[in-house]
Amino acid sequence: MTTLWLDASAGMAGDMMMGALIDAGADVDALQAAVDAVIPGSVRLTAAPATRQGMRATKAEVATLVDDPPHRTWASIRALLERAELAPTTRARALAVFEAIARAEGHVHGVDPEQIHFHEVGALDSIADVVACCEGLRLLGVERVVATPVAVGAGEVQVAHGLMPVPVPAVAQLALGWPTTAGLVPAGHHGHHHGHHGGDHAHTHPHGHDTHEHAAGHQGHGGAGGPMPGELCTPTGMALVTVLAERPGPQPAMTTRAVGVGAGTKDIPGRPNVVRVVLGDEDTQPAGSDEVCELAANIDDLDPRVWPEVLAALMTAGAFDAWSEPAVMKKGRPAHVLHVLCAPAQADALSARIMTLTSTFGVRRYAGVVRDVLARDWRTVTVDGHAVWVKIGHRDGVIVQAQPEFDDVAALAADLGRPVADVLAGARAAAEAAGLRSGERLG
Repeated sequence: MTTLWLDASAGMAGDMMMGALIDAGADVDALQAAVDAVIPGSVRLTAAPATRQGMRATKAEVATLVDDPPHRTWASIRALLERAELAPTTRARALAVFEAIARAEGHVHGVDPEQIHFHEVGALDSIADVVACCEGLRLLGVERVVATPVAVGAGEVQVAHGLMPVPVPAVAQLALGWPTTAGLVPAGHHGHHHGHHGGDHAHTHPHGHDTHEHAAGHQGHGGAGGPMPGELCTPTGMALVTVLAERPGPQPAMTTRAVGVGAGTKDIPGRPNVVRVVLGDEDTQPAGSDEVCELAANIDDLDPRVWPEVLAALMTAGAFDAWSEPAVMKKGRPAHVLHVLCAPAQADALSARIMTLTSTFGVRRYAGVVRDVLARDWRTVTVDGHAVWVKIGHRDGVIVQAQPEFDDVAALAADLGRPVADVLAGARAAAEAAGLRSGERLG
C-alpha cells in the first residue's frame, strides 16, 4: 500500500502541503492543469526553493490573475468541482474537504452551510490549495494518508470583528476528533510570531457579513517549552488533514520512496516552519504468524558504553528487534550475546552491519524462525494538554496490549519539567479512561 505520512507537528496550511507534495515529486504543471480545470485563468502556481531555520524546503505560491474575482459560495464551488474535468479521486477528495470547511463554518456562524461565503480572493487561494493537494496525492499514487497531531498555535489574532482566540473557531471545529497541540517554543527561544504560519487565507463568513482576513497574530513570549503564540494552522490546512488522513499516528513501518518539505511564509526562530511528507510502501502487519530470521553474535571485547548506539543503529537499519544478553565465554570472560530479529531479505545487510558496528568476527543465522504477532495500531491520549501516542496490539479488533510510547512520555516530561514516572502514570491513566485497555474493542 502506498502511504503518505504527513508531519504537521509545526503547523499546517494548504500551500505548505502543496509545497511538500511538489518537493516529493508532484509536477507543478500537472497541478496547474487540475486547478485550471476548476477555475481557468484565475491563478498561477509556482514553486521555489526556500530555507526555514536551516532546513531546505519548497515554497509554493498561488498568484491571483484576475482583478475582480467572482463571489463564491460553497454551493458554487461544489458546482465548479462537479463539472470540472478532474480525475474521480481528485474530485471526490476536494469535494469532501470543501464540504468539511463549509459545515465547520456553518456551525461556527450558526447558519446553513449552503449560505457560507468564501472571501473573494481567499476562495481562489483555497480552491487552488485544495485541488492541487488532492491532485498531488493522486499523482504520487497515494492510497492512504496518516498524519501527526496538528500544531494549531496559541494566543489571539486580530480579525475584522476584533480579537479572536487561537485556534480560530473554524479550526477548532474541524479538529473535533483529531489530536492537536499548541506547538512548543524550543528552549532558549522567545515566541515572537506574527500572522499566518503558511500563506493560506481561506477564511469564510456567513452571507451578509463583512469579509475579513486574519491580520497579525498576538505578540507574546512562549518561553522554554511554552505554547507557540500565533496562528499555526488555517481552516483549509486542518480540513486537509482531518478529511484526507485515515487516522492519526506516527510514521508507519514502510519503505520510503520520497520525502517532501513544504515551507510556510514565516521563518520562525527556534524551529523550521515546514510541513513534511514521507511517501512509501507500507509494510502492513496483520495479526498471525510470519517467518523471520534471527542473527546472533558473541561479543566479549566491546566497550559497554557503545552498546546503546549499536542497538539503536540496528533498529534504524530495519531490524524488527535487537537486544543483548549477558554471557560467560571461554576463559571465564564476561560477554554479551547480540540478537537481531529481521525479515529474511534484510539478513545479509544486517549481518554486515553487525560486523561493522561491533568487534565480532562472525554472525550466526537462524532461518525459518516463526513469530506470532498482534496487529498493530496507534491512538493518542492527552496528558496535561499534550498528545502522547499509545501503541496498541490487538487481535480481531480486541485490544490485547496498550502502552504509551515511552519516547513521547520522556520528551513531554522534559518539556514540563516533571518526573518521567509521573507523566507515564498520567498517560496510562488517560489510556484507561479512553477505553484503550485489554479486552476492549478497538474503536
